[in-house]
Amino acid sequence: MAARFFGVKVEEFGLGFPPRMKKLFKKGDTEYTLNWLPIGGFCKIMGEDGEDKNNPESFSSRSVGQRALILSGGVIMNIILAMILFSLIFMVGMPTDVTGGIDESKISGFKDQKVQITSVAKNSPAAEAGIMMGDTVLKINETKIATIEELQNYIDNHRGEEVNIYLLRGKKEITKKLIPRENPPDEEGPIGVGLAETAMVSYPVHWAIWKGIIHTIKITIFIITAFAGIIWSLLTVGKMGAEISGPVGIVVLTGQMSAMGLIYLLNFTALISVNLAIINALPFPALDGGRLLFLAVEKIKGSPINQQWEAKVNNIGFALLMLLMVVITFKDIAKFDLWGKVMGILG
Repeated sequence: MAARFFGVKVEEFGLGFPPRMKKLFKKGDTEYTLNWLPIGGFCKIMGEDGEDKNNPESFSSRSVGQRALILSGGVIMNIILAMILFSLIFMVGMPTDVTGGIDESKISGFKDQKVQITSVAKNSPAAEAGIMMGDTVLKINETKIATIEELQNYIDNHRGEEVNIYLLRGKKEITKKLIPRENPPDEEGPIGVGLAETAMVSYPVHWAIWKGIIHTIKITIFIITAFAGIIWSLLTVGKMGAEISGPVGIVVLTGQMSAMGLIYLLNFTALISVNLAIINALPFPALDGGRLLFLAVEKIKGSPINQQWEAKVNNIGFALLMLLMVVITFKDIAKFDLWGKVMGILG
């Protein structure tokens, strides 16, 4: 869209990265294709490698400012998509933490208040029982649970005893057995979970759009901070300070979110969109941010960068990204025990 706005020819719009799987169709001058590597997509734009500078439809014939806006198109669209999805979620009903109350003067709907698991500590009774973040607590033994206080009081009164916890996971009711610890670690509690009272809260259109924009900004800042922490951890201690996932992990997590419901899936999609925007904006070769960095250098020095040198740098950057993707994919396969599950299916 950005390229066409400035009259630049888009030769191919690809879903996934080459090698090409199939040509879907052609509209105008643009071929729409499906490619084998499911790690994003691309636009092949006339003149993006510096050729055809005298052609009015060429990318290289445009000013630095116009080229920067074209390169920024994907990042901007990812942010806009996240804003639209979050706004839609706030209109329909967003799972919201109402533990401390909520300003009812701004909402249009409030329903399905429940106690949900927000975190599960490693090696805790909850983790060993298979309780997961996002599970809703329905009852313990035969006692129905409506508030965090009711859950905490029941657990405190049954430390050291086996209890049945009835949960709602997506649309499926499940039962887990565990024994609350009598002397749990600090800040974990007897069963090792974080809790929140949540409800589906919806907003009028004008408030939903505003909250969607603000929520996207907050999420963007949070993710940038998290990325900075990962990079800092790599530079200082040589380890990542957080778990990361690639396409395989995203597929697994998408399945989990889908099982929880459409709103959770839309929320996850919006989060992925913000992540893609930030990753593409990083000043790394082969990413949009790297190409924007080259444009900034061109603007400062007053002349284009040697195209052969830029192409080599971008190719090296792309190769490193592919290597990183392979490493992350194997980590995802191990983390989610996909080999074991496949072998189990095969017997």
